[in-house]
Amino acid sequence: MEWLNDNAQAISAVASICTLFVWVFYAQLLYNGYVRQRRPRVIINRGKGIGADSICLISNMSSEAIYVQHLVAVLHTQKGSYSLDVVEYQQHGGEQQTGSQQGEQQEPSYRTHQGPLASGDYLNIQSFGDIVNQVKDYWEIDDNLLQEQNIQLEIRVIAIYGSEDMPTGASRTFNLDLSAPPNHQLIPASVDTDRLNSRGQRKRVLEWAKEIETHKAR
Repeated sequence: MEWLNDNAQAISAVASICTLFVWVFYAQLLYNGYVRQRRPRVIINRGKGIGADSICLISNMSSEAIYVQHLVAVLHTQKGSYSLDVVEYQQHGGEQQTGSQQGEQQEPSYRTHQGPLASGDYLNIQSFGDIVNQVKDYWEIDDNLLQEQNIQLEIRVIAIYGSEDMPTGASRTFNLDLSAPPNHQLIPASVDTDRLNSRGQRKRVLEWAKEIETHKAR
């Protein structure tokens, strides 16, 4: 007891420092949890079918809504990469027409996926085969090139999240083999979608957006 009385001030100081470390530790845990909840989370996946006929789904698993700005498909081949913004696309015919519309040549109608996507909601952006055909038709890619091996289809999402100035992004790559059986035509190259949330990654996403806008202005 005499030793405790003689060293009370030192023990009190050590206890205060330990308490401070504990509070800093818990504050760090709370901050990390808050950052994780605020971090945008976009998932790119397949649905409704198999192979190239399956649907490309974009899901927003963030805690808040995102604004989808661009959806970019990049076809990586042995002769180079071909990219195209597929956020807008021509709608296929097949809707019933009545009256004076029947028998008349209709102007092509377009749909857009650009706009807000609520938390927990998803977008259905055509089948992977339709996306490949869009890129092929735009760049006039030879059909024989698509039959070669080691072809990949990359889907990129460029979005605005909350009040942040720089866009956020997501990317996922699929190995493409159109000559294979349906179960093996479209195989994800990674287990999960790559989230592009860091400052360096967002700069890269911003460059993607600038390239798209520059290409459209030509």
